[in-house]
Amino acid sequence: MAALRDHLRDGAPVSISSVLVVGTGLIGTSVALALREHGLEVYLADRDDRAVRLARELGAGREWPPPGGRDEIAPVDLAVVAVPPPYVADELLRLQREGAARCYTDVASVKALPLERAAAIGCDLSSYLAGHPLAGSERSGPAAARADLFLGRPWAYCPTEQTSPDAVEAVLSLIKLCGAEPVRVGAAEHDEAVAIVSHAPHVTAAAVAARLAGASETALSLAGQGVRDVTRIAAGDPDLWTGILSGNALPVAAVLEAIAADLAAAAAALRRTARAGEPAMAEVTDLLRRGVTGRGRIPGKHGGPARAYAVVQVVIGDRPGELARLFQVAEEVGVNIEDVRLEHAPGLPLGMAELSVQPEAAGVLAAALRAQGWDVPG
Repeated sequence: MAALRDHLRDGAPVSISSVLVVGTGLIGTSVALALREHGLEVYLADRDDRAVRLARELGAGREWPPPGGRDEIAPVDLAVVAVPPPYVADELLRLQREGAARCYTDVASVKALPLERAAAIGCDLSSYLAGHPLAGSERSGPAAARADLFLGRPWAYCPTEQTSPDAVEAVLSLIKLCGAEPVRVGAAEHDEAVAIVSHAPHVTAAAVAARLAGASETALSLAGQGVRDVTRIAAGDPDLWTGILSGNALPVAAVLEAIAADLAAAAAALRRTARAGEPAMAEVTDLLRRGVTGRGRIPGKHGGPARAYAVVQVVIGDRPGELARLFQVAEEVGVNIEDVRLEHAPGLPLGMAELSVQPEAAGVLAAALRAQGWDVPG
């Protein structure tokens, strides 16, 4: 994609030209697609032959080994191990024994466990650099893959004392080609960080979504965008997430215990409120305020402090081309849409589009949309 190619900045030259991707799920296939955008030779391997075939049909590369056999090609520059955390070390050892690549990395969302396991079973840690792109989707499999999945996203890499400069250079080239932003971090620090920003939130979202399994039809008919936002990631593959969580068990448990303590205190305060009235709500108010503070600390889209945008709401029909028409109006008046969110009206062929823009542009966009016949409340 042009946006992915345009994202590459001037700097150190890319040091890889051939890559083996082992594991053709969402992340592995997205890595392969991103590399193919830059003309690299990409090979694909997976225990599931159907996944490899689909990834190949999507243009992600060709099978490993090629039809003529493994002896047909020299070792690739980099092998990307895109398998669940518990299997990374064993796959790494197998590939190293085969001499499949000059350097190796992985994309698992846990780092300490694969590194410890790799050291224990005798992997060559000099040619291996653990990595983790912080991008994904609640969808899984090669069909959900996108070449631009990593564009502008952080990609953690965790060198050790044994990691060779060649391995670092190869992995940094990979990150650059995928359009991501490299973040150097220690393995233990990485696992504690993702427990807070990824793993515990997933379990929390699942806990909220689990309440819906037994909810009444009345409750479900009243579901709005809020519950959809909170539970979106709960749609992820349970088997995949079981492997991730078991590999980062202690850091995730610590975060969940802190969340549970906050929720228990809020529940107790609400029960007291039912008996005693408003004064018992201080703990709930404190939690809500801390939530606002924490939400505000999430970096903005360019990595700096989150910016406050104005939201222009537009009633939109549920038919092809409506969003394109909205964006066309914005382009005509020179307004950049920073974010967009859609909320559908149950049972009706329409919904509400919420367009986030710079505060000074909100009036301009609203006026232009009204002039074009759009229904803009407010």
